[in-house]
Amino acid sequence: MPPQPLSRSRVLEAAIRVADRGGVEAITMRRVAQELGVEAMSLYHHVPNKDAILDGVVDMAFAAIELPDATLGDWRAAIRVRANSARAVLSRHSWALGLMDSRRDPGPATLRHHDAVLGVLRRAGFTLPMAAHAVSLLDSYVGGYVLQEANLPISSPDEIEDVAGGILEHLPEEGLPYLTELIVEHALRPGYDHTSEFAYGLDLILDALEARRNR
Repeated sequence: MPPQPLSRSRVLEAAIRVADRGGVEAITMRRVAQELGVEAMSLYHHVPNKDAILDGVVDMAFAAIELPDATLGDWRAAIRVRANSARAVLSRHSWALGLMDSRRDPGPATLRHHDAVLGVLRRAGFTLPMAAHAVSLLDSYVGGYVLQEANLPISSPDEIEDVAGGILEHLPEEGLPYLTELIVEHALRPGYDHTSEFAYGLDLILDALEARRNR
């Protein structure tokens, strides 16, 4: 089979793979070219420079996030879908967290995404300032949660017992009653899943925004 010809989308997909392995700082023209098995100079036929690659991968990240469905008739449900999708995409590409708000030349998917989110809120009756506040709050929550989750020493519910049990075993002799209570009566209870905390926090935010919307 002949080699697949280079294209802008292939270059950006290769850059995403590079970033997934080494972070955004790993994206260079040379490394992206190596990922594709070509010479760096050949990339310039499709992207003018590294900045164009960064703009492009950000736009691809936004394109992967599910747009809120304005036809649902329920702004909370629409925003919840978008928040869960954003969390999933950013969990796969955590390097995008510090990059998504830094670009000065947003691409079409980025602009379409922001317009769709604002549209759901505005049609739901949010004032323009409240819609802006809501977007900032929701994005801060999703980004902060993804960052926190990426740094947790556990990646699945099955690991909680080992980590929590180890902390419990090494607590000081004088005891820390509230921390002990949290570990024993909450984290180590059957069925506890730390990933469910995202939905709980998101619902609190949506409840608060709904209360403000109704004022």
